[in-house]
Amino acid sequence: MRLDDYDPGDDIRDLGRGGGGFGGGGGGMGGLLVGLLPMLLGRKMGCGTILLLGVLAFVFLGPGANMLSTGGGTTDPMADSRSGANVACDTAAEKFACNVFGSTHQVWSQVINGYKRPTLNFFTDQNQSGCGAAQAAMGPFYCPADQGVYLDTAFFNELAQRFSAAGDAAQAYVVAHEVGHHIQTITGISDQVRQAQQRASQAEGNALQVRMELQADCYAGVWAARARNSAGQPAMEPGDMEEAMTAANAIGDDTLMRSAGQRPVPESFTHGTSAQRMTWLRRGLETGDPRQCDTFNASL
Repeated sequence: MRLDDYDPGDDIRDLGRGGGGFGGGGGGMGGLLVGLLPMLLGRKMGCGTILLLGVLAFVFLGPGANMLSTGGGTTDPMADSRSGANVACDTAAEKFACNVFGSTHQVWSQVINGYKRPTLNFFTDQNQSGCGAAQAAMGPFYCPADQGVYLDTAFFNELAQRFSAAGDAAQAYVVAHEVGHHIQTITGISDQVRQAQQRASQAEGNALQVRMELQADCYAGVWAARARNSAGQPAMEPGDMEEAMTAANAIGDDTLMRSAGQRPVPESFTHGTSAQRMTWLRRGLETGDPRQCDTFNASL
């Protein structure tokens, strides 16, 4: 992809490796699943979660399990990193994520009046977010409480090696998807969905979450379609669309459940099927119009 270098400021931080974790011992499979569940319920929304742990949550805890607290750690997501000397965007993977992040600002500030930037928070292994513990096993996620995207760039290696979704466009899709959740937060869509989920059954709530995730996929496509560098060249290059589609296909609920030897259960889906994810990403890519991303009034 052709992207300009983005100079990190207050909107990008490297939290490094911090304390925290989960109450009751943490660190094992139980702790990882406890960390997953708030994301399935919408407190943290990340496509990386469904990649790494979604299937385990479906199998062991069910789609709508409710946990009251993740516990542990500090309430300030920055407290564990202030004493360190972590520098954001200082590795190749971080630099690319920073460039994607900066490009999303350029696009969405032209689309949304009064657009407010999220923050990008790099971390290693584990740290804290405004939504509780951040762990690498969760994959990238967005926290609406502090309007931050959280990313351990080791996930990019996982994406390529474990899920055969390599390439910079696949990585860009992941970052842009999380920024898509920020768009939902600042436009009020996220609050509307949360309120509806509180009145809904588990299956209905999951169905609403699927529409949230598919809309974020579409928004990622809108960004890619509109992104340009300072020379006016499109950010997308030949082959990039195929890379992004490969990533979208890899993270469908049905594909992941089958790969884990499980029968897909549509009522348990929280991110959508592979076909749905590719369809909505493609819609954003082909139209470049966020108005075409209304998954809540469309047939999936």
